[in-house]
Amino acid sequence: MDEVVRRFLVFGKVQGVYFRHSARIEAKRLNLRGFARNLPDGSVEVVAHGAPAAVEELRAWLGRGPAHAKVAEVREVTPDPAPAGTEGFNTY
Repeated sequence: MDEVVRRFLVFGKVQGVYFRHSARIEAKRLNLRGFARNLPDGSVEVVAHGAPAAVEELRAWLGRGPAHAKVAEVREVTPDPAPAGTEGFNTY
């Protein structure tokens, strides 16, 4: 089965609301690999590797986020090359 790598930037009230942790739980539920990390500008970067339908489901979830988040925008950007040996879904 082919896999895809997609990179998203999530804007709004997405730091300090358990966004990364919740994204990790959702990604693991979808059997995705990758990471979520806070960026200095207040956004969250999410890189997801896995089945296309699962990555798209995560993207839809990113538009909602956890209960206390207020997502203003999810922007897909060109992914950096996938790091070799990426396993699981991590937060930074």
